[in-house]
Amino acid sequence: MSIFKKNQLKDYQFANYESAYSRNKRRRKATAILLSCCILSGIIAGGSVYLKLTKEIDELKYLISSQSESDIITEYSGLTIENVLLSGDGSAVTKIAKKVGPSIVGIRMVTQSPRNWYYGDAMSQSKHEGSGIIIDSKGYIMTNYHVVQYADPKNSNSKNTTLEVFLSDGNQAMAKFIGGDQRSDLAVIKIDMKDLPQVELGDSDALEVGELAVAIGNPLGLEFQGSVTVGVISALNRTISIDDRTMNLIQTDAAINPGNSGGALLNSKGEVIGINTAKVSLSGVEGLGFAIPINEAKPIIDQLIMFGYVKGRPFIGISGREITETISYMYDIPVGIYIMEVISGSGAEKAGIREGDILVSLDGAEVRTMKDIDIIKEKYKAGDTVEVVLVRNGKKLYLSLTFTEER
Repeated sequence: MSIFKKNQLKDYQFANYESAYSRNKRRRKATAILLSCCILSGIIAGGSVYLKLTKEIDELKYLISSQSESDIITEYSGLTIENVLLSGDGSAVTKIAKKVGPSIVGIRMVTQSPRNWYYGDAMSQSKHEGSGIIIDSKGYIMTNYHVVQYADPKNSNSKNTTLEVFLSDGNQAMAKFIGGDQRSDLAVIKIDMKDLPQVELGDSDALEVGELAVAIGNPLGLEFQGSVTVGVISALNRTISIDDRTMNLIQTDAAINPGNSGGALLNSKGEVIGINTAKVSLSGVEGLGFAIPINEAKPIIDQLIMFGYVKGRPFIGISGREITETISYMYDIPVGIYIMEVISGSGAEKAGIREGDILVSLDGAEVRTMKDIDIIKEKYKAGDTVEVVLVRNGKKLYLSLTFTEER
């Protein structure tokens, strides 16, 4: 290879090196610019999100603090607002407590009963405490039936039972039993006072899972009167069996304890959307409280105020004892309900049912327990007629029973 050609090669290689260097330099510069832009964009975007969240939280705080008591905001732009709701004098829960607290009362049921003379006292005394909700400024209070059940004139202890109501302002008054319904676990009592702070009723059919839920009542009794607990609506339309009754209830994780029964479950506007009635009390289980939906309670409460009972409820008029498989085998009698008592004037008496009969079928369905009877009754109203199958002296009898009205 000649010198010229070598120089040409050197020049060519240098020229290519210069060109490659120039190209790489430009690429590095472009990459650096692009990387800088990405970082800057990230900073700007992150900053904008932070500023947006900060702005929304500030706006949310302002909205909550500026709302009227009847229009408290609990949801805004999908943010988690628990800390905002529970902090400060202007919080939603604080406003709800101030608004509704005066309308929640304590109820004490005191029952005197005969005691063995051996102990030196003629009478013993039992106390039960729960909660109630003022629904009318004239003194009407709704609660759970089990909170005031011994004051029901249908109860044998009613003459020896008194009801006392404790208001949030420290006043107290004796109460009168107006009406109760064991099936729905609802009751109404009344105190002789006026211009009382009554609650606003909400719409339980409009509830959604995850909504704010506030419970106000007297957990464990009057010592903790007016306690406020907070949670959410955990579930709707829960079918729960309580004391052989099947109830459709709202589930919440707001703390509900004995003594809260009859108190209020409230929505974000401070409206009553449920009457607290039960909780699951098992070891290791938390946050399972239940309330009667206000839309189901209201028509029953209205009838209890007007009539003292729920009109149209079917009534058979018997009391009985369940004959199990074991008893059936031992005494050679059919499984069913052994009739212990027939109430005078009832549909059972008019149908010809007698004490000592064994009820084995109602409306074509086999009957083994008192719950079986209640399930069948729920399909009918007072005045409807069904077929009854009895066993009397070893023989089957077929009768027609017309339900009377439960009072």
